[in-house]
Amino acid sequence: MTSTRLPGKVLLPVKEQPLLKYHTDRLRQSGYPVFLTTTTNATDEALVQFARMEGLDFYRGDENNVLSRYYETALAYNLDIIVRVTSDCPLIDGNLIKSGVQQYLQKADDRLYLSNTVVRTFPRGLDFEIFSFVLLQEAAKAATEAFQKEHVTPYIKTHASNADIINPVDASNFRITVDTPEDFDLVKVLIEKFAADKLGYTSIIHLLQNNPELAQINAHIEQKKI
Repeated sequence: MTSTRLPGKVLLPVKEQPLLKYHTDRLRQSGYPVFLTTTTNATDEALVQFARMEGLDFYRGDENNVLSRYYETALAYNLDIIVRVTSDCPLIDGNLIKSGVQQYLQKADDRLYLSNTVVRTFPRGLDFEIFSFVLLQEAAKAATEAFQKEHVTPYIKTHASNADIINPVDASNFRITVDTPEDFDLVKVLIEKFAADKLGYTSIIHLLQNNPELAQINAHIEQKKI
């Protein structure tokens, strides 16, 4: 809730529904359980109330040490495989995540880090990372740098076997995450005018390709650097 560029962004409403509702509904399409890991800040009480209303399991931990928050969540719920997503991606695709998890399971390697974020071919806003509890526990105990703790996976990526999920067509120039007012404007239009919340990721990409004026709404926004 304390996002610096767009405070309260995950609960901003579109069609009288918070963005986080679109996000979690689409995650649930994966068929896997969804956990909300948030902070102990009073400002994030609204997220806990959302989780309770939606029947989502949740965990509250340190605001800055997100790595420890993930580790403690995994411990609390006895998880062995973790799919990390951020809450500002209301058009994330649960079926794409399901496919990624199936690829991960076929490898049968608890040292594997599998993602679509290192080699970028998907729009920002479809990001996910898959790794084992073994790697998460190792990172939580060994990571020492502040950026490793804030961003969860930097330590994991440098101590794992890395593999990438590649989209057949490079669509990395598109941005459907929500970090700024312009990002919100685009997602709002996509949902209200094009029912993008009902579309799979390939249809959303085609929509952006066929309507270049949409992508221009937030084309100038630069992703925050780690």
